[in-house]
Amino acid sequence: MTLSPKSEISDTKYQRVMLKISGEALMGDQGFGLHPPTVQRIAQEVKSVHDLGVEICMVIGGGNIFRGLSGAAQGMERTTADYMGMLATVMNALAMQAALESLSVFTRVISAIPMDQVCEPYIRRRAVRHLEKKRVCIFAAGTGNPYFTTDTAATLRANEMGCQAIFKGTKVDGVYDKDPVKFADAKRYDTVSYDDVLAKRLGVMDASAIALARDNNLPIIVFSLDEPGGFRGILAGRGTYTKVQG
Repeated sequence: MTLSPKSEISDTKYQRVMLKISGEALMGDQGFGLHPPTVQRIAQEVKSVHDLGVEICMVIGGGNIFRGLSGAAQGMERTTADYMGMLATVMNALAMQAALESLSVFTRVISAIPMDQVCEPYIRRRAVRHLEKKRVCIFAAGTGNPYFTTDTAATLRANEMGCQAIFKGTKVDGVYDKDPVKFADAKRYDTVSYDDVLAKRLGVMDASAIALARDNNLPIIVFSLDEPGGFRGILAGRGTYTKVQG
């Protein structure tokens, strides 16, 4: 584990990646729902990477519309609340699909819960074929099961699709030893191990997702989604980020 004020990525040969973003990333400055200009900006970031020839998978959370844990905390039965959260991720996926296709990027929304009128059901071999045809695949409805987060869904799908890394887009430019918003002396990790993320509870992803990534040696790259060109910059060998690896 190393701490560094800034770093540059050395292994830039990613052919297929998973981009995981939260539903809140689509809100912009609003307190709820979708902010179309923000969705369009993120779609433009995805297109810039797609233009490099990189095959892209995406998983988007649903917290901007409904969060299962919050519903359960307010007395709702947990399974029902989680299914509602999964449906919220489908709405976000459709919004991102519309934004990408307005930029002439062919896209498929693939849902773990069948809803044939609006998106495809998840069939692994078909999804892989979409990627081979350079279509962006947005995986929606989590794993299709309650009690699993979209972080875990992203890690599961990344492994199934043979992705070489998960790119976790956040509001900060990496993983810090403490909250950089609250502590001016917070230091960013250049690299950090899966075990340290779990032991120190660094909040990169939930424990199930980190354990699944560790067991399959799948690196997680945490970067700022708010930095224009950040996603493409990292793939091109520039930028600030933290790499979680073994």
